[in-house]
Order: sequence, then C-alpha cells, then structure tokens
Amino acid sequence: MAAFRRWKEQRLARADESRKGSVDEAIAGLVQLLNGQERFCTTSSCAGRLLLAQAPARGFNGYEVQKKNCSWLMVTHQLCAKEDVMTVLQKATGDTVFKFEPFILHVQCQELQDAQLLHSVAIDSGFRNSGITVGRRGKIMMAVRSTHCLEVPLSHMGKLMVTEEYVDFLVQIANRKMEENMKRIDRFYNCLQLALKTELSMSNSPREMIQKTHSVYTHRRKRKPDKEPGVCTSSENKEESETEDDPEANLNIFS
Repeated sequence: MAAFRRWKEQRLARADESRKGSVDEAIAGLVQLLNGQERFCTTSSCAGRLLLAQAPARGFNGYEVQKKNCSWLMVTHQLCAKEDVMTVLQKATGDTVFKFEPFILHVQCQELQDAQLLHSVAIDSGFRNSGITVGRRGKIMMAVRSTHCLEVPLSHMGKLMVTEEYVDFLVQIANRKMEENMKRIDRFYNCLQLALKTELSMSNSPREMIQKTHSVYTHRRKRKPDKEPGVCTSSENKEESETEDDPEANLNIFS
C-alpha cells in the first residue's frame, strides 16, 4: 500500500506527455475523482475525438492509422461540420483517413478488487470492451474502452476518392457517435460516484451482508422506463442499448 502511494505521487507529479499536454476538459472531473481515491491512479486518457490523419509518402499500412507515422490535419474533441473536413481535405497531399476515437481511460489499481469495481462500473456504463490486465510483477491495470469507432479513408495522394455528400454523411455518423460517447462518459461518472458511496456504506456492514450484495453493479435489476441520460442503470439495460447502437457489441470482455 505504501509502495503504491509513493509510485502514485511520482506518477502524478510528472509532466503530461500527451500531444495536448493536459487532461481533456470533458473528463477532468472523472480523472480528479479517480485520483482522489488512494487506490486508483490514472495513467492515460482521452475524452474521445474526431480527427483527419494523413499518412507519410509510403501511405497507410492497410489504411490503419499509425499515430507515430502520420500527421493530424484536424482534431477536435467536439462535434464538427462537413465544411471543416472539406477545408482540410483540400490542403491534403497524401492519403487521408477520417476517424472517430471514443473515450479511453487507463487506471492503475492498488488491488484486483479495485480493478473489478471499475470494470463493473465501465460495463454498466456502456464501455463493453473494457478489461483488466495483471503484469508479471503484479501491476494491475484497468482499461475503459468502447467499440463504437469509425475509420474511413477519404483521399489518396491528395485526390478525394469520395463525394462531398458522402463526407457529409460520415460527419453526421461521427457526430452521433460523439454524442453517444459523451452520454456514456456521464453514465460512467455517475455510476462510479454511486459505487464508491455504496462501497463506503457497506464497509461498516456485517461481512455476510457484503458477500450477499457484493456490488450494486453486478446485481441485475428490472428495467425502469424513461431513464435520464447519464443516470446509472442495470447491466441488462446497458447491454440492450449497446447492442442497438453498436454492431460490434458481441465482442468478448476480459474480466
């Protein structure tokens, strides 16, 4: 416990090495909430972004964006307009790919049970590609991830390969994904707050009661109608909404 605390202090004292150099505003409160707990330490994060990437002269490797080998012609953590994308595409000289990357968060956890708590919250919040990894030296990492990505090549050697109408269509899809992404972040934040409060109240309960309830997030409840966006709901509801929104919803989860 003391070793984790020292490591966390050193980690949080480091300069932010991301391109932006700071935590995205949309998730600043969430990151602060996690780092305010002794057992959690965030190591990397992104609130989600829309970007237009351009490959070097040799082009993309199978049109997969390699961050180290490409330049970002446009990046935003907000909704964007077709005109923004078209303006940038007119200046492109190489192969470009339009991409939506959803929220991602990596958290190092002090104990495995801490990571399991975050995993339950993430799954219930719609981040069904989340998982836990344990290193050889016992390093416990929890990754919060989603599956509703988007990646489409638009131009080759500076020549636009699709119509402007299709670019408009893609932007609309990407914006809807960004809106859903922000809703899931809100749900995650609210569910995490509830989980921490529930765990605190259970800490003074008899051990038998704790074992029976285990976690409010692993107990499946009946669906309640007209849930507000950002309100924590049961696992069944999240699986249903994820399946409707995401064709990749059947991806296996590491638990």
